[in-house]
Amino acid sequence: MYDAILAETVTITGHGDDRIEAYLARPMGPGPYGNVVVIHHMPGYDRATKEITRRFAEEGYNAICPNLYSREAPGADPDDAAATARAQGGVPDERLVGDVAGAAATLRGLTSSNGKVGTIGYCSGGRQAFLTACTLDIQAAVDCYGAFVVGTPPEGHPLQVQPIVHLAKDMRCPLLGMFGEEDKYPSPEHVAELEAELTKLGKEFEFHMYPDAGHAFFSVDRPAYRQAAAVDGWQKILAFYAKNLG
Repeated sequence: MYDAILAETVTITGHGDDRIEAYLARPMGPGPYGNVVVIHHMPGYDRATKEITRRFAEEGYNAICPNLYSREAPGADPDDAAATARAQGGVPDERLVGDVAGAAATLRGLTSSNGKVGTIGYCSGGRQAFLTACTLDIQAAVDCYGAFVVGTPPEGHPLQVQPIVHLAKDMRCPLLGMFGEEDKYPSPEHVAELEAELTKLGKEFEFHMYPDAGHAFFSVDRPAYRQAAAVDGWQKILAFYAKNLG
């Protein structure tokens, strides 16, 4: 097998027909390949998120990460762009859905695409991945410790959003959730509330709660990193995508 990937910055059409920056990584083979939209965390469109995007290409998926802060801080350092977005309370839900829809359309337009698209998000992106599962034509979604699907942010929290658990009735694809027992947002109680709602609605989902892990346990360059949870989590994510994206 030809073992090579291409990773590059591209421009895509997002919400409201805005042209936004994105990072595209794909195998250099004929395919067909499944497709993954990576939704970055609140710290932004950074090196770590691009590494995750390349990881999916290495695993045999076309992957793209839209820069959700393109409008607030075009061309800015990721930390500066994230600071601007935090000051505004995060990305509006409607705009997020439009940007991810544009990213998904870009992936489906590749000649090597099999047409199936999954989303994955971390931190604020986890909440947004759940949002896409309820609003877009996708085949799989992964929520990595997404806060405020249930519950509301405390006063002073940089992410100022409303809970979206009421959208669960519209969830149209399988959902994989990865959480840490020591996390506060979402707490185990928040996860249990979401689990109960999805069970009541008869939705297809799979949740994993890791002991001795808190928020951001996938982040290899942060103190929150937990190797055992992250390694197992990656195995479960790839198995989930293999089943649902091909």
